[in-house]
Amino acid sequence: MTLNIFFLTITINKRKMSIDDAVHQEMVEKLYEKSKDQQISMRHFM
Repeated sequence: MTLNIFFLTITINKRKMSIDDAVHQEMVEKLYEKSKDQQISMRHFM
């Protein structure tokens, strides 16, 4: 009988965002929401 044991440890650290990255991420999210709203409004016309 053979017993193979494999241990794996994964550590995840939250990445700290700089102010520039946070502003950029917020702008991307706003543009995404705006685009999504436009797609929904166009669907109503079809």
